[in-house]
Amino acid sequence: MSQLATALAEAIIAFTATNIDDIIILLLFFSQININFRRRHIIVGQYLGFILLVIASLPGFFGGLVVSREWIGLLGLLPIAIGIKQLVNREQETTEIQTITGEKSFFFSILSPQTYQVAAVTIANGGDNISIYIPLFAGKTPIGLLVILSVFFFMVGVWCVVAYLLTRQPTIAYVLSRVGKKVVPFVLIGLGLFIIYERGTFTLLGK
Repeated sequence: MSQLATALAEAIIAFTATNIDDIIILLLFFSQININFRRRHIIVGQYLGFILLVIASLPGFFGGLVVSREWIGLLGLLPIAIGIKQLVNREQETTEIQTITGEKSFFFSILSPQTYQVAAVTIANGGDNISIYIPLFAGKTPIGLLVILSVFFFMVGVWCVVAYLLTRQPTIAYVLSRVGKKVVPFVLIGLGLFIIYERGTFTLLGK
């Protein structure tokens, strides 16, 4: 019983410590909701990206190799590419008209490019998650790992709900609606550059 309690506490602490900055990213995403970019794209994309981060961390449980921080930093190229794409296509996106007006199914949400963009940013911003989750998973029993993963996936949903509710607050919603669309591409580019710098990826150029 104590092992399960320990796994529960470790999961809550590890998730909070590695995903606190995701609230800001989710706030920006939820502030951009429109006819082409739906809540489901953000939620499904967040879960998809997080699932891939967990999969990349499972070598810690199975005793595999750890990916170096320098190579993980290359994930920073993903938000940079998305930010540049948004800057280039900004005028086109403002005049784009969606031809399908009905609600798409969950299946089609998974296939949506918007979902992949959210997932890509989640993965790129989660490089440190891998370095923490690998040793966290190492040495855990199957039950302990199941407890940790259950807490993780529950808290991803909590994070999405909290971010969405914050964007519904009048003051926050007003500020984000005024500046969110303009600053998102620059935030993504800045995030990518920070990820590359913080992980020491620039040192690969000297090798």
